[in-house]
Amino acid sequence: MLRRRIFPSKALIGRSLLTGLRQKLRAVARLSRGLFRLMFGLMPTLLLAGCVSLDVPDVPGTIASVGDVFASQPPEAPHRVVIFVASTRNGEKGAANEMSHDGTHYSLQMISVPPHHKIGEIERPAFGSADPAHHFVLASRRDLDEASFRNALATHISGRIGSNRDVLLYVHGFNTSYDEARFRLAQIVEDGRFGGVPVLFTWPASDGLLGYEAARETATASRDALAHVLRDLGNLPDIGRIHILAHSLGTWLTMEALRERAIAGSPDLNGKLGNVMLAAPDIDLSVFREQLRRIDPAHISVLVSAHDKALSLSSWLAGDRPRLGALDPHRAADRAALNRLGVKVYDLSPESRGFVGHGTYADAPAVVRAIGMQIGKARLQDADIQAVLGKRPIDSNVTAEPLPAAATPAPVTSVPAAAATSPAAKLAPPTAGVPAQ
Repeated sequence: MLRRRIFPSKALIGRSLLTGLRQKLRAVARLSRGLFRLMFGLMPTLLLAGCVSLDVPDVPGTIASVGDVFASQPPEAPHRVVIFVASTRNGEKGAANEMSHDGTHYSLQMISVPPHHKIGEIERPAFGSADPAHHFVLASRRDLDEASFRNALATHISGRIGSNRDVLLYVHGFNTSYDEARFRLAQIVEDGRFGGVPVLFTWPASDGLLGYEAARETATASRDALAHVLRDLGNLPDIGRIHILAHSLGTWLTMEALRERAIAGSPDLNGKLGNVMLAAPDIDLSVFREQLRRIDPAHISVLVSAHDKALSLSSWLAGDRPRLGALDPHRAADRAALNRLGVKVYDLSPESRGFVGHGTYADAPAVVRAIGMQIGKARLQDADIQAVLGKRPIDSNVTAEPLPAAATPAPVTSVPAAAATSPAAKLAPPTAGVPAQ
């Protein structure tokens, strides 16, 4: 008998292969789901254990965080603000509210500003260590002696054009720590878009109401050091204008140092003095009048607020003596007193923030932008002047190099409409005196 060999049909073979392929795909899918569940289940543990770092060196190709695995773009880097610091404090921590035992300390510091910084704020951690991705941090510092400080300033100014050769000197007020002082200056530079060179003068400002009288004494002891810094700045041949922003009790210290320079024969810092902006000045009105006898009031702008409770307390501690920064331009008597001074006056009362209202000059976005526009505006008379190290100055003020005229900067358009009509938003250009109400 002949036996017929039976072969499977092509259809049967196809169905078998398809069934096997489906089974393998299901197995791969189950394995993939298991791996994803394992990864996401372990992720919190890895983060808490510190196995995934959120702050790693900026090395090309390095993954900075778990989120970057799924990110379509690399995370934004923090901004860096370089500041020069002159300090009469005895260190930065602990005894920082005591006077230095060995004179003024100088340094060059770099402040890291978080990429998503909000105007008017200094982002700091509520607890734990600061993260540069979210907070202000000190990125680096280099100690200098006085000669190195001057040379580094001159080098930093070299090559700048026009108003970018200007310096902004910041003098903080009472109850301000070292960190608060340097971070505040970095915040003002960042928010105000200042293109020049920032300099901080920090002094032992005490820490609490009971230390107010002690702060007055350390401010008095710091006058000579600040006057010395002003002298050094004024002697830099390539510098543009020296603008000063002082706050609270620091305004008294600033005016006293300027008065010292005036008595020494340099009332306008060798022609370099620019805008002197006194924010919430904690100065007795009669004392301020005497200070102005030595200083041209055309340089002075006073930022006042009738809602400043800190100045009200200072007035009470001084025996109900009126403080300059608490005068109300809407009151006839105060307006007349301000007009007699001959200074420019800006009322920040509508922009007052918080219960105390003492830091409005830096807390309100419209005010910060206006200050930045005021001190950073271009000047036609030296728009084509460049700072060049080693060149002989054409006069005592500047070193000249022929350059194309600098372009006029675009106006700031991000001020809210409601704030654009406020007195704070009109800091640039200024108007002399206080307008009649």
